[in-house]
Amino acid sequence: MTGRSSAAAGLPLAVGLALWGGLLAAAPFLAGALAVTQHEGDALHLADLVLRMAEKGQMPHRDFMTPLGIAGLWPIAAFVQAGLGLGHAFLAAQAAVAVVLFLPILRAAQSRLPGGLAWIFGAYVLGMVLALIHGETQPLFSVSMHYNRWAWAMAYVAVVLAVLEPLGPRRPRLDGALIGVLMAGLGLVKVTYVVALAPALVVALLARRDLRTLGVAVLSGLLVLAAVTALLGPGFWGGYLRDLLTVAGSTTRAAPGDSLAAVLAAPKHVAATLVALMTVIFLRQSGRGAEGLALLWLVPAFAYVTYQNFGNDPQWLVLVGLIALALRPERRVDNGLGWPLREALLATGVAALALATGPMVNLVTSPLRHAFAETEAMVPLLSARPQDADLRVLAPRVYRAQQRLAADGPGQPFAAYATRGESAATPGRPAVLNGETLPACELLKGYDAWFETVAADLLRAGHARSRVLVADLFSSLWLFGPFEPVRGAAPWYYGGTPGIEAADHVLVPLCPTGETRRDEIVKAIAEAGWQLIEEHRTATYILLRPERL
Repeated sequence: MTGRSSAAAGLPLAVGLALWGGLLAAAPFLAGALAVTQHEGDALHLADLVLRMAEKGQMPHRDFMTPLGIAGLWPIAAFVQAGLGLGHAFLAAQAAVAVVLFLPILRAAQSRLPGGLAWIFGAYVLGMVLALIHGETQPLFSVSMHYNRWAWAMAYVAVVLAVLEPLGPRRPRLDGALIGVLMAGLGLVKVTYVVALAPALVVALLARRDLRTLGVAVLSGLLVLAAVTALLGPGFWGGYLRDLLTVAGSTTRAAPGDSLAAVLAAPKHVAATLVALMTVIFLRQSGRGAEGLALLWLVPAFAYVTYQNFGNDPQWLVLVGLIALALRPERRVDNGLGWPLREALLATGVAALALATGPMVNLVTSPLRHAFAETEAMVPLLSARPQDADLRVLAPRVYRAQQRLAADGPGQPFAAYATRGESAATPGRPAVLNGETLPACELLKGYDAWFETVAADLLRAGHARSRVLVADLFSSLWLFGPFEPVRGAAPWYYGGTPGIEAADHVLVPLCPTGETRRDEIVKAIAEAGWQLIEEHRTATYILLRPERL
């Protein structure tokens, strides 16, 4: 097929995917605001990160602590700086990322996948970028873990380009440049994907003896990293590494879901693992040794990324299904058991797509469902910021305060059983602050009620413009009143005492959103040689002034 006829054949795919992507990008704007019906705490976290960058000129890893890469935050911050409210800025950022990734997605689909498989690939990858839910099967809306969706989209393109032979002439410079840039982009979104996938992609290219593509990929990736270094300075990488190591060593960072072993072998995951391994076997038996070897390396990589992502959705299943269907032998080939491998790969491909159906449909339909969201009946998440009233949530989820209070604490009816209920898997007794044992309590719902109450109390006590470090999972108080964000703090607490040096006050909640996080930061502050002097107390919190011992 000539280049001209190949381009003509790919034109319907390009137009179709452009229309599909445009529909998914535009549909959410019809609701008039961004609706969040799940994971409001994650939305607060994202708002803290983005608004620090957009309004305060702060940079991740330098001015605040986060393990998330700058590329997952900067597009949203750029649209906030352009004048959009946070909700519409998020939607616009997703559309912009889809535009940037459109040509790489099209290249992977056209050059590696035949017929309808190219359409499924392109439609699903664009759907991941533009979705308004992280996965699973609940038809809700959430901004939580948007960076995982963007990362999976980039990973899909890089894996297909590296593992599958082109259907037409090789273009090693183009494909290598795309793989390298995408892998560098993954490192700037969430480094877990690079650590897991890079070895498998190197194996894939070596197995295909595509050394030129590998060389170009390495060079282009390094050029991207060099450009980032020139733009942000070499200290950016040191800060990034420091934040990643802090998170890796955190004692209170619970696994986001199932254990790694469970992701591979638990009842709800074992079918996906078996389908992937059977695909590896059938590929190798059908003469696709290079692709089978690459997929064998990818299986543990996929499992590790899945383990790291909340919900533990095996988002890789669609990719495995498409690879299995694309690599079926054109003529009959039987294995040693007499099984026809064309039909065997059809079975594993269809099985993979079937197992992925629930999350896949939830992802790609979420922007269309959002067009009909009744956002006028919802309330702003950031109630003190009218400019960001386009980020809206369900009132009962942020104003109906619900707490979980341990019934085996001192003076409680089941205090005699407290020690018997302890184990290595449960947190220890609450921290002691200035000789006072803090309550064993946790706020489950009602984040806005909590922040608004505390902000009003602090204003009445004369602490406007103060830099208040909240000893809790979130440190978003500055978004609910005239306070300053604490430089160096962690919008999502992982460990240590980030921000203590720049804080005017430390606010210790009596019933925090994360009890173990509150207790750890109180202990860490004491161990770091700080004294906390009480200045103000309410039924909700204790306000203290930090001083070096």
